[in-house]
Amino acid sequence: MAGEDWTREEVAAVVADYFAMMAADFAGQRLNKAEHNRILQARTGRSKGSIEFKHMNISAVLSELGLPWLRGYTPMANKQDALVGEVERHLPSATWLRAVPDARPSEKLPVGELFVPPPERHQRDLTPSLERLLRKFDPAERDERNRNLGKAGEEFIIEVEERRLLNAGRRDLMSKVTWVSRDEGDGAGFDIRSFENDGREALIEVKTTRGARTTPFYLSRNELAVSRERPESWKIYRVFEFGEASRIFTLKPPLEETISLSPAIWSASFQGFA
Repeated sequence: MAGEDWTREEVAAVVADYFAMMAADFAGQRLNKAEHNRILQARTGRSKGSIEFKHMNISAVLSELGLPWLRGYTPMANKQDALVGEVERHLPSATWLRAVPDARPSEKLPVGELFVPPPERHQRDLTPSLERLLRKFDPAERDERNRNLGKAGEEFIIEVEERRLLNAGRRDLMSKVTWVSRDEGDGAGFDIRSFENDGREALIEVKTTRGARTTPFYLSRNELAVSRERPESWKIYRVFEFGEASRIFTLKPPLEETISLSPAIWSASFQGFA
């Protein structure tokens, strides 16, 4: 069995087991990964390490889709089309994947430790089957349409900013942090008006995902315009792995120096016809 390709039946068994563990984990049930592995060993004849590696392959697919994965199974890329197909088959019934966690900045974790460096640009090496799944299940579009996730991420950043300013001894500024998108609407080109420790204004656009640090996101034309009009004040707070493990990185203009920008939506009209 060692060194042989996994059969479709074996792949189906390990993906079904992974999604069952995810459902139990999200339901707050105690998870015995070792017992799950032993059952799969008996069912497939595969080794403990081989099954763990296949679980990491599943984590990699979920990571590319901007979805959470099982802690302990670090994403590890795989080229097997059958695995991508099985993950796709389970996604529609996995309603727990669309739940929005109730995240709060941990009182035990210093605010500064929430912030990490942004990812470096990299070349994505995707199989045709995964590229097709990404088109069907675009993580950037899904996050953009999830209003509850966006609101939860903005509320998270409001609390982060208030704690940051309080810790800096700027209670006067903390009380002036404003949730602009909630109180004034979405047209400002940023979500939160905050302040740097020295009192300079900070215009924060929050982008939230439950996926990995490299999950893509959308920018509106207005957000991009404000980033160019107010480059000294405007910045993105990218919140990723939203939930218990929430982390943040920031991006400042000019954005083209750190991220690749490409048109994602076409505006259709009837102007210009003779």
